[in-house]
Amino acid sequence: MESMAYKRVLLKLSGEALMGNSRSGSIVDPGVVGAIAAEVLEIVGLGVSLGIVIGGGNIFRGVEASAEGMDRTSADYMGMLATVINSLALQSAFEGVGIATRVQTAIAMREIAEPFIQRRAMRHLEKGRVVIFAAGTGNPYFTTDTAAVLRAMEIKADVIMKATKVDGVYDKDPVKYSDAVMYERISYNDVLAKDLKVMDATAISLCRDNRLPVLVFNLQKAGNIVRGVSGIRIGTLVGD
Repeated sequence: MESMAYKRVLLKLSGEALMGNSRSGSIVDPGVVGAIAAEVLEIVGLGVSLGIVIGGGNIFRGVEASAEGMDRTSADYMGMLATVINSLALQSAFEGVGIATRVQTAIAMREIAEPFIQRRAMRHLEKGRVVIFAAGTGNPYFTTDTAAVLRAMEIKADVIMKATKVDGVYDKDPVKYSDAVMYERISYNDVLAKDLKVMDATAISLCRDNRLPVLVFNLQKAGNIVRGVSGIRIGTLVGD
C-alpha cells in the first residue's frame, strides 16, 4: 500500500466507454466491462479504496435530447436513469470476480440500490467495498463530471481518474488533427482559459477551488488504471 501514489480514488467512466469498439449495437460490451473488473480487482487487492461514477451516454444523452426539443429537465432525469443501468452492469461484473460492491443512487430506488448517504459510503470504502455512485447529482442541468467531483470530495478522494478514449488532454482534437499536442501536465486555469474539453467548466472550477487533481488517461490501454493508481506516468495530470 505504501507504494501506491493514491490511496483513495474516484474513477470517472463514460457510458460510451462500456460499448468499446463493438459494432453489434450492444450498449454494454461484456469484454470491456470484464477488463475493467479485472483491473479493479487488482487495485482493490493492493488496498486502494475506490469509488466510481459512470455516465449514461451509451443509452441516453440528456443534452442532445434537449437540443432536439425535449424538455431539459425530463431529458436530464432520463440520462440519470441510464447511469443506473450502467452502474448495475458494473456491479454485476465486479461481483462476478469477487469484488464486494455497492451501488448508491442520488435518486431513491430502494429495490435496486442504496440511497446516497455520505457516511454510509465512507463506511463501505473503509470495509474495502467498491462504491458506484449512480444518477449523477440527482439534479438536472448538472453533468456526471460535476457529480464525480462532488462525490470525490465527499469521500475525500486523493484524485479523480477520468477515463477517455485518447491518451490525455490535447491542445486540439487529436482525432481531427494529426499535429495535436498532448499535455503531460496542465493547470485548472489553463484548461478553463483554453476551453479544453476535459470536463465541463463547473467541474473543473470545483476541482480548482478544492485542489483536487484530475488524471485524464486512455481506458482502452490495458493496465492503465493500475498504472495510474501506482503513480506511473500516464495521460495528463490537471492540477496546480
